[in-house]
Amino acid sequence: MSRPSVVVFDYGFGNVHSAVKALEEAGADVTLTKDPEAAIAADGLLVPGVGSFGEVMRGLEQAHGPMIIDQRLAGGKAVLGICVGMQIMFERGFEGVTVPQAPLLITDDATSRVHASDAASFWWDEEPEDQAPGIPGLGQWPGVVRQLEAARLPHMGWSKVEVPADSKLFRGIEDERFYFVHSFAATDLELDEILPHAIPIKLTHSVYGERFLAAVENGPLSATQFHPEKSGNAGIQLLRNWIASL
Repeated sequence: MSRPSVVVFDYGFGNVHSAVKALEEAGADVTLTKDPEAAIAADGLLVPGVGSFGEVMRGLEQAHGPMIIDQRLAGGKAVLGICVGMQIMFERGFEGVTVPQAPLLITDDATSRVHASDAASFWWDEEPEDQAPGIPGLGQWPGVVRQLEAARLPHMGWSKVEVPADSKLFRGIEDERFYFVHSFAATDLELDEILPHAIPIKLTHSVYGERFLAAVENGPLSATQFHPEKSGNAGIQLLRNWIASL
């Protein structure tokens, strides 16, 4: 029986060699590359991320990452983001920029645009996306990434997570600890509309100073704020669970 093929996207930001080794141990046939055709064709795509939100986004854009991820998800092909590779899936990040005083959960721009073919002509239309505060992310999920409200940062070390019922990613490892290294995170994810017969989104949380998102399972798109490749046997099992879904 052939092993599922996984590409670790090598765009310059991430613990790519650790990720390759962990995925191979978990049972995948792994290729380290930034070649778009290979990244689109693989059974699974892992998007690592180490560095600031803006740096990771720039590196991803230069390697055609947004197009690759969009094309995979449109075809229902699995993508797994890790650490900042999870954060950039949200609408915006506030690392290195001033956080506005307005509520941090931003409404999906697409929702406001579907009511008129020429919404720009209306005086009440929302401000253009490029004038909104923060650094634009991929916008796969609504919400923003901001600095955690904690007495000491970064959050570095092993923490437990609150796993939702019927999680496939955490099957058999619900009570384990995972290794985190971060100062920023998304704290919630709220979808404006739940489509009939859609697969329910599964949110895993952890706490460091405040409650934040530790992982998301959303159809073909999954992500973890922690590093499974640095989380010992529990991390390998999480990757094994993800590979089994490919």
